[in-house]
Amino acid sequence: MTDRTAGRNDCGLAWFKSSFSSSSNGEDCVEVAGTPTAIHVRDSKDTRQPHMAVAPAAWAVFVASC
Repeated sequence: MTDRTAGRNDCGLAWFKSSFSSSSNGEDCVEVAGTPTAIHVRDSKDTRQPHMAVAPAAWAVFVASC
């Protein structure tokens, strides 16, 4: 993941768009924010919706499988 153009939300997380979530529609993206204890993932089309969080080890396994 490389595109660090997204901003911060009310939780103070530094979100960035995933380079793995490209499509023909530039608005279809997943955004990610990392903390020492969790990787937070949200839909960039509606950032007001709840996001999910996974353990860093689980995220590492997911990214390695892509």
